[in-house]
Order: sequence, then C-alpha cells, then structure tokens
Amino acid sequence: MILELIVPGRGSFVSSVSPSYKGHRYPVEIISHCVWLYFRFPLSFRGVEELMLERGVIVSHETIRRWCLKFGQSYANALRRRRARLGDKWHLDEVFLTINGEQKYLWRAVDQDGNVLDVLVQNRRNKAAARRFFRKLLKKTRAVPRVVVTDKLRSYGAAHREVMPLVEHRSHKGLNNRAENSHQPTRQRERAMKGFRSVGGAQRFLAAFSGISPHFRPRRHLMTAAGHRAEMTVRFVIWEQITGAATMPAAA
Repeated sequence: MILELIVPGRGSFVSSVSPSYKGHRYPVEIISHCVWLYFRFPLSFRGVEELMLERGVIVSHETIRRWCLKFGQSYANALRRRRARLGDKWHLDEVFLTINGEQKYLWRAVDQDGNVLDVLVQNRRNKAAARRFFRKLLKKTRAVPRVVVTDKLRSYGAAHREVMPLVEHRSHKGLNNRAENSHQPTRQRERAMKGFRSVGGAQRFLAAFSGISPHFRPRRHLMTAAGHRAEMTVRFVIWEQITGAATMPAAA
C-alpha cells in the first residue's frame, strides 16, 4: 500500500510503504505496540505478554517473538529512511560481547548527532574486521564521510588507508565519546536479556534495536519538558505511519 503522508513539523510529503499484515488475526495496533514495547524498553517477550494481558489482550510470548523477528527490521529500516540527512562526521567504536561464553565484538558507527549508521557483530577486531565494517558502512549509507573518528586501535588506520584513504582520519581516545556512549542502551538490553545466544541472533536483534530504540530517545537533556513532549508526539505519529497503524480505520 503506497501512502502519501505529512509528518507534523517536517513540512513535506513523504512516501512510504506500510508492511503487509495479511494472515495475521491481530490488528496492526497490537502488533506494532508489542514490537515497540520490546525494542524500546528492557523487557522480555514474557514481560510484553504480561503487559498486554493487563490491558486485556491475550497473546503468547512466542507470537510476540515472531512479530519482532518479522516486523522489527522492517520498522527500523522505515524509520531510518524517514530521518534527517546523516552527518558527515562518523564516530566508530567496538565493544566486546559475550555470546555463549565466547568473546565477540560489536562494531558500531554513529554520526556527530548520535544517529546510528550501522552495527556489525564479528569474531575479531583486526584489520580484516575493520575493513569489512568500513565497506558495509559505505554500502549501507551510500555516502562518504568528511571525517572518521576512532580510538587508537591500529586496525582502523590500516583499514582506513585501504577503503577510504581520502577521508580524514582522527584517532584519539578522548574524541570518541559519542560512539562509546552509544553502546549504553545495548549494554542495558544485554543485561536484561542475560546475554545473547548466537552471533546471528545478536546481529538480528541489534540491527533492529539500533533503528527503533534511538527514535524514541531524543536528546532529552537539551530540551525543555514542553519541547520534549512535542517532539515525542511527532515521533509517535511517525511510528504510526511507518507501521501502518495510522491508516487503519478507527474501531466503532
């Protein structure tokens, strides 16, 4: 379904394609609300199930899990398409994850405004891993940054010289707080989920999570209470539009 929608405060028409809910007996409002709860708050599928039960909606945690797998990435991609133009200063960082007792690495890139550009879970943090992440970033964003900021891991410098040698590279621990701070929501979820079970599962969850969670986390410390409420109202409208809930007829 092709929709022509106006986003309040954005001032222009935006075309989007709503997901297909064909074959689902639950309405889109319930599906999108469950997905929102799971990716926005540190809740388990059973926790979401209990919250929905309190509201009189009987839905199993397994159904909620399938909804998150099916629609989470779709919603995240739609939100990314709706956000403002990305910045030209990229901050990259990697942090370790323990998956089934083995140490893996989560690579993350954000722009100067804190927008998550991409994430990638890998086994190593060597030159090959850095090169793979650089190439994935360029393909995903379809853009070339003006500046890349990293910590002093030498793998970044080696990969940078191969993949984007004409881009300025700043390597300094103190300059990369933006990327390091962006790991905090992931750490919170990792604790709530008691760790990830597999590399693939971690990649799937974090790819959707990094697209949905930041949408509902504006830079609150820079806003007044009234400004924050107004911004959140706009963001909830956008969520209804990209999930298709805004186009559903109201119940009688």
